[in-house]
Amino acid sequence: MHHIKDSLENNQIYIYFISIIIAIILGLSSVEIGQLLESWITLLLAILMFSMFTQIPFTKLKQALNHTKFIGVLLLTNFVAIPILVFILIQLFQIETKPLELGIYLVLLTPCIDYVIVFTHLGKGDASLITIATPILLIVQMLLLPIYLTLMLDYPLQELIVFEPFVTSFVVIIVVPLCLAILLQYFSKWQPLILRTQQLTSWLPVPMMSLVLIAVISSQINKVLASAEIVFTVIPIYVCFLLCAPILALLTGKLFGLSIIEQRTLTFSTSTRNSLVVLPLALALPSEIALITSTVIITQTIIELIGELVYIRVFPKVIN
Repeated sequence: MHHIKDSLENNQIYIYFISIIIAIILGLSSVEIGQLLESWITLLLAILMFSMFTQIPFTKLKQALNHTKFIGVLLLTNFVAIPILVFILIQLFQIETKPLELGIYLVLLTPCIDYVIVFTHLGKGDASLITIATPILLIVQMLLLPIYLTLMLDYPLQELIVFEPFVTSFVVIIVVPLCLAILLQYFSKWQPLILRTQQLTSWLPVPMMSLVLIAVISSQINKVLASAEIVFTVIPIYVCFLLCAPILALLTGKLFGLSIIEQRTLTFSTSTRNSLVVLPLALALPSEIALITSTVIITQTIIELIGELVYIRVFPKVIN
């Protein structure tokens, strides 16, 4: 059984691409199917978030104290260097459409906390090290994201965000699953049944991610095609990010004297973004804004998955 689970995780890039193709076919072939799947998005996202959060070792935060140098460089790169890079890219490409700008900031300012672990392993980085760091990355990005948006956007957030549904979505899709996952981990230390339940949830992230991709893309594909210029606007930014972020991470890692395997791990974390966690936030925006921001985020996911196929082959050869 573990072999099947490992196979799912190691081949998740290809599974996601197949899911995207299925979603496009479903969405284009039937508007009714898209509308039906749209009604399931919130539930699917909540289950996905729960399954992801249960894999983050919140009860092992103390282990991070054994890797303070790496954690410090990881935080510096992800929350100082990368925000500066993203801000520069926004200015260079002269992104002035507010929902477009918001979507790019949402997805590029938040480091990945889920499939980056598998990609790090496939790219010969230290998967256990990035796993230990994921609770810190999640907590810090949730605290800093509102500050970043306030500083970087040249307009108040309330111009785009209706806070009541936004906060409701945040609580239902992120806060509640997060609290349940932490409780599950805490009590699994004493209750065998709860431990077994937690172990079973480790099977969920890949299939749930596939279902979320199918539901979101199939329900939005016709709207996206009607606004195809959005996709073509953001692709060059994402390609530049895929090229610049690893270089930035590699230079920072060398500057602080990280080991080769730590440099690879840092590079994967810096280059892989947290589209899954911010997508629910985008979908909670007013409908006309949600369309643009969610399109921006989904486009980044697709470009990033292509980039990861390159990363897992190139990073071990370049960083040695």
